[in-house]
Amino acid sequence: MNPEFAIELLKSLMYQSLALATPFLAVAMAIGLAVSLFQAVTTINEQTLTFVPKALGVIAALLLLLPWVVRSLVEFATAVIEKMPQMAM
Repeated sequence: MNPEFAIELLKSLMYQSLALATPFLAVAMAIGLAVSLFQAVTTINEQTLTFVPKALGVIAALLLLLPWVVRSLVEFATAVIEKMPQMAM
């Protein structure tokens, strides 16, 4: 495996992981912002209040996006497996 191929493979791996994690992190961030705004408006300063809505939101996003995540992972794994003969050179 030459260095250019390894760099390209790592770059695609990093892009894939970023693309898969972004929706879940965005959901958690949006829910955290909404709960923080709610806490600021109502002066409720309970630290554990943010955990349950974030967990439920991320689980809902996971259930909603699971087909896309699995399809994306299968396509990436297939592409890597197809490139294996090039790795041996």
